[in-house]
Amino acid sequence: MSQYQLNTARPVRAAFVILVRNSELIGMKRTMRQIEDRFNAKFNYPYIFLNDVPFTEEFKVETAAMTKANVTFGVIPHEHWSYPAWINQTYASECRQNMSKQGVFYALSESYRHMCRFNSGFFFRHPLLKEIDYYWRIEPDVEYSCDIDYDPFLYMHRNGIKYGYTIALHEYPETIPTLWATVKDFITSHPSFVRHEMGYKWLSYDGGVSYNGCHFWSNFEIGSLSLFRSPEYLEYFDYLDKAGGFFYERWGDAPVHSIAAALLLKKEELHWFKDIGYYHNPWFNCPLDKESRLRCHCDPKKSAVHHYWASCTKEWINLPDSNSTQHNGINNVTTSI
Repeated sequence: MSQYQLNTARPVRAAFVILVRNSELIGMKRTMRQIEDRFNAKFNYPYIFLNDVPFTEEFKVETAAMTKANVTFGVIPHEHWSYPAWINQTYASECRQNMSKQGVFYALSESYRHMCRFNSGFFFRHPLLKEIDYYWRIEPDVEYSCDIDYDPFLYMHRNGIKYGYTIALHEYPETIPTLWATVKDFITSHPSFVRHEMGYKWLSYDGGVSYNGCHFWSNFEIGSLSLFRSPEYLEYFDYLDKAGGFFYERWGDAPVHSIAAALLLKKEELHWFKDIGYYHNPWFNCPLDKESRLRCHCDPKKSAVHHYWASCTKEWINLPDSNSTQHNGINNVTTSI
């Protein structure tokens, strides 16, 4: 079994990247304890903590004590966690009130919207991530229920994988009423953005008329930062950002990431980490095969893959392996939207 020593070069430049509040210290320590016990005590990847305000000394001391690996703490630039000039804040407030009347989760929260916008378009630009190529997103109060005896970063690097997930769900449509229309407008003006026809079909059951809500649940992500740093993704995010849906609606980073990954990447460049036991309330990913279950304590009967709301996982896996890739746009798709 591979083991990386402290203060030695690793085959992949990678880190855990965590957006967290000072008030989430205990939940963060719970997650770190599991990550260390299940994986990182053997591999010693560094942690990068980000916050929109400075971390307290208590937070820094207590999280650093959970690991022998390097730990750094960063503050998000103000321009990455604030209203851009083109947003009408009065209208945004009215939109939040209307969404609250509809019973939308986090309808009134401004910080939730800043978080989604930051994770969609800015986390990978933070200076602390400048020297890494892969990231593993972790959050407070999640559970890792299986020993991870290999290096997922190295596995992705060797196999040309750019995005990894554990659970794929349907999004709440009331949070993103105009997201798909905005994406289609972007594709019309940037047809080369659609490189993966099968991915397009995964996102829509009716030939592109509507978005089915399928997305990779982004509270667990292991990814190559080359995807988000690419000119195609940056243009895509900038277009969405100018449309205002992060504030006038409640566009999440999960569908924003997922739509881009499904359209820009081939099927083999995305990977379901079905062997990583993971829980984020209310969903589980629990390995189903007998060999994996020998190193897990989760209940495979509770795995999200059995549930309709998480059927997007099976639908992605069931896509044909022979992917159609066209770098000059997909005519039969773009004409149907």
